[in-house]
Amino acid sequence: MEDRLIIGLGNPGQKYAGTRHNIAWDLIDQTFRLDWKSKFKGEYAALDDSDGKIYFLKPQTFMNLSGESAKPMMDFFKLKKENILVVHDELDFPFGTLGFKPGGGLAGHNGLKSLALHLGDGEFKRLRLGIGRPVHGTVSDWVLSRFGEAEAPVLDSYFKLAGSALECYIKHGFEKAASLYSKKSIVL
Repeated sequence: MEDRLIIGLGNPGQKYAGTRHNIAWDLIDQTFRLDWKSKFKGEYAALDDSDGKIYFLKPQTFMNLSGESAKPMMDFFKLKKENILVVHDELDFPFGTLGFKPGGGLAGHNGLKSLALHLGDGEFKRLRLGIGRPVHGTVSDWVLSRFGEAEAPVLDSYFKLAGSALECYIKHGFEKAASLYSKKSIVL
């Protein structure tokens, strides 16, 4: 198998730590012990796998410019678009629900739009982490807010489920992980 890249979307800085928009970074940090390095307008790390290297990237460009970090890293390590998995927050799934998606529409997600712009299209694999939609207020306020009273106590369970899905993807590939984990959900 060829080297692969897992891109977690989020925003840099303490102001955004623990927000819904940064759930992908939190998941990666909770699931893997990685030695991060700064390069490519981001933080990256690598794990050796029996089938090649697994690279991880947390763009430090802010969500809306994620492609400015991903493209140079992909070019440097000669990584193919079909070998990337983008992990991101998903408004269209209830909190605690996972979904794998092989490509397609970007659903207004600015981080995905930036990746599509820099990679040529939106045909890249995704692991979508449900954060739900706001009942009141704006979407931008919602994604930049921290998890509420009902969500915070079950975040660890959510990260365990999503971490298992990521590990399955690494060991067994996209199709197997998607068949086992898409639409899986923690019980609130």
